[in-house]
Amino acid sequence: MYHSHFGLKRTPFSTAADPSLLLMDDMHRDALAGLWYAIVARKGFVTLIGEAGTGKTTLIRKALDVLSKEKHRASVIFNPTLTPAEFLEAVLTNFGVADIPESKVQRLRLLEDLLAGVHKQENAAVLIVDEAHKLSPELLEEIRLLTNFELGDQKLLQIVLAGQTELGDVLNRTDLWQLKQRITVRLQIGRLPASEVQRYITYRWNKASESTSKPPFTAAAVVLIERSSLGIPRLINVICDNALTLAFGAGLQVVDAAQVADAVRDLDLNTAEAQPRRPAPAPASPEPLALVRRARANNLSIRPELVGLPTLTRYTEQKKGFFNFARRFRAQRVVTIE
Repeated sequence: MYHSHFGLKRTPFSTAADPSLLLMDDMHRDALAGLWYAIVARKGFVTLIGEAGTGKTTLIRKALDVLSKEKHRASVIFNPTLTPAEFLEAVLTNFGVADIPESKVQRLRLLEDLLAGVHKQENAAVLIVDEAHKLSPELLEEIRLLTNFELGDQKLLQIVLAGQTELGDVLNRTDLWQLKQRITVRLQIGRLPASEVQRYITYRWNKASESTSKPPFTAAAVVLIERSSLGIPRLINVICDNALTLAFGAGLQVVDAAQVADAVRDLDLNTAEAQPRRPAPAPASPEPLALVRRARANNLSIRPELVGLPTLTRYTEQKKGFFNFARRFRAQRVVTIE
């Protein structure tokens, strides 16, 4: 509606999970690096937890873009409110299986053969379940049993469970203790710090305008957007989109706090008053440096320009975690893993 008015090529603040609009701040970069590493190093079970609207689905789509299609086969389930039989059918369908047998035994045998074939080709099979906090305990147990597909010391199926913060509570159930023990990498994303909101708005605006033009939001407007959204990217998008629409309707070239306040009121958002800003999530559990060495030993590689994360060429004997290690070498602009 307002594209030509503001000189835009596309919508800057869409709520669709578009990986090309993902701002790679430190938090999301580390989570993406963790996803990539857990998959290529065949760690087995990974969780990605974050509040609603913080970008989990977008991060998953970005990870799928980054992973080499020649080396990875993925089955992605975005709606896991299924029965165990339906879930297994969805897994096979998303792996490209057309003729699915009725028997569960035959389905499991078919899946095992498929995974063994992928492994024989030196590829990795990945099952990603979004909205995993909606999984029933019965279905979570079925997923746990899928990790029993192994060949030697390697898991044939890499599993990523991505869900809202309730997923952590679900996994803390005593009857799911065996599942929780199998989670080898735990990743977390949260709200944007107040200092990142302006950068987030500018990044998406420049992507949509295909230029480095300054977004039309005044400083007062940005402050109100930050306060009203609490740093939740989805809410930032909704508020900005509505404020731009109001400015367009009024024939304005600049979005001030007045348009943002009207947008917040129209959306019935009382977030600034209803709840305080939460602190940024604690960093994910660091991976031992030995696992990074193992990645190199297995000739694992990644195109750094896709994730904004330079890959690693040399290692240190200091026992620092994977993410700190990656951040330090990112700052040094090292280029490739070999």
